[in-house]
Amino acid sequence: MKITRTTPPRPLDVTTLFPQLAPLARTATRLHPVPASPSLRHSSVGGPLLWPTDEPWPHCDGPHEWYGTDPLITLADLRLLRRIRAAAQGRDFTPQERETLARIEPSRTYPRPKPSLRPYDGSIALLPLAQLYKRDIPDLRTPAGRDLLQVLWCPFDHPPKSYMPRTVLVWRNAAEVTDILTAPPEPTAVQRADYLPEPCLLLPEQVTEYPNPLELSKELRSMVEDRSRWEAASDVVDSRYASYPSEFYSTNLSVAPGWKVGGWASWGLTDPIAQSCRACDTAISPLLTIATNEWDSSNHSWIPHEMQQSTAPTWGGEPRPNQPAAIQIGRGYRQQLYVCPASPEHPHTELMQ
Repeated sequence: MKITRTTPPRPLDVTTLFPQLAPLARTATRLHPVPASPSLRHSSVGGPLLWPTDEPWPHCDGPHEWYGTDPLITLADLRLLRRIRAAAQGRDFTPQERETLARIEPSRTYPRPKPSLRPYDGSIALLPLAQLYKRDIPDLRTPAGRDLLQVLWCPFDHPPKSYMPRTVLVWRNAAEVTDILTAPPEPTAVQRADYLPEPCLLLPEQVTEYPNPLELSKELRSMVEDRSRWEAASDVVDSRYASYPSEFYSTNLSVAPGWKVGGWASWGLTDPIAQSCRACDTAISPLLTIATNEWDSSNHSWIPHEMQQSTAPTWGGEPRPNQPAAIQIGRGYRQQLYVCPASPEHPHTELMQ
């Protein structure tokens, strides 16, 4: 049986209330990751990459620092931990499982010692994060002669500029890869368990988005915030938003949550920031949103039809259908990658929102 993910229609066509929004519509491709065993030829999150044997695997030379009070974890232990939790769904852990979990995740002592940053020496092999074939992703704009985007990241934060993994983008022509690297190097440890993505297949779906309220002109934002303009839609607007319908627009009608390519950016952690290409000064565009959650308590209208009654357990043995890739950015945010529309191969930009 073919698995699908279908976003419900928006509660209303917002352009009937605000025709000025119509020219601002953009399409985005929701990726809808689903835990699975993707192959080299699949678009995926956390799956294997179609990588040529004669091309060096990317490494990050840091600097890398971590707080000594939070132990690093090896990939072998992290994968074992996930297998144990998945196998124990619906039952108690066995004594042997408890012993293994206590070794991998020792109990914290309180009061905790004062944290101190420690350097992590050595070059770190990057982890595969996403592989996107142009044939599968309608909104993926690739450089001429390229039909594949590969995204890798370093499983460490990189303060003080960034408290999220550092990413590398690789654009390539898939047909040119004939001799394939089957056993790429892996990092000896990761800073956080949720920087190892659970392998997922993608179920891409194109949707229409409108700008976050913070990106609207002052005049249009004033219109969207005017409660009287929403009176005609009072039977649609959730009663929770009666006093501030612009929030209804923000969470249900503007920007789709979850992993996606293209579309409009999500804002909230900061106000919109004008961004330009570091190589040519062209205004940059959203490329990929790496999301902690596919949805949350504020935007249930975006939950795919097929998932609205789901309590299926995922990676950790807990019912988390909104976290299929098992990653977390910051305290539950999004990592947004931007590229230059004039040349996607120019240096890209990363923001946390």
